[in-house]
Amino acid sequence: MCATPYIVSDVMTQTVAAVGCRAPFKEIVQLMQDWQVSALPVIEGEGRVVGVVSEADLLPKEELRDDPDAGHLQLRQPVDVAKAAALTAGDLMSSPAVTVRGGAALAEAARIMAHEGVKRLPVVDDAGLLAGLVSRADLLKVFLRDDEDIAEEVRREIASHLFPPPSSAVHVDVQDGVVTLTGRLADTALVPVAARLIRAVEGVVDVQFDLAHRTAAR
Repeated sequence: MCATPYIVSDVMTQTVAAVGCRAPFKEIVQLMQDWQVSALPVIEGEGRVVGVVSEADLLPKEELRDDPDAGHLQLRQPVDVAKAAALTAGDLMSSPAVTVRGGAALAEAARIMAHEGVKRLPVVDDAGLLAGLVSRADLLKVFLRDDEDIAEEVRREIASHLFPPPSSAVHVDVQDGVVTLTGRLADTALVPVAARLIRAVEGVVDVQFDLAHRTAAR
């Protein structure tokens, strides 16, 4: 009894702009503008991800542009001075790259983003080669899942196992991602278990119960 969770490869963007380590500064800026992205994976060889270059990595050059002699005093960290003088992606990038595997659960990708303070992650295969890109917006796509699709999964994978008829009579309804279980149960002790399993179903926003204990007939 286990619903199949969405994984990163289900929601990631497969067509991704990337640059090599020797890509020059202006090429990076142009590529970001053309693809409307704020960061690019940096790859080498057959596509192994070695770093990520972001708008934040490029900005120090602008900070020093007007006052190259005194500008370094305004920067927060010495590393910014080095990046202000950098000319290629290899010098600008943050390395090692923070990545996620295509087979990882969406929750794992969300945790990595939160922990690292990033908005997107390069997705790599088992060999570390670039396979796609997943963003915060991609992770939210599961909440666009059809209500009836969610209801069918909850009925089939959870309710039918925890609350089988005729001992229980449970109806599953989903409205705007909120799952509501109504009816009568033979064993209300299973309600917390049902709540945990239902919340793990992709696209579920919340779970509500309107259930009564079903007294056995004498």
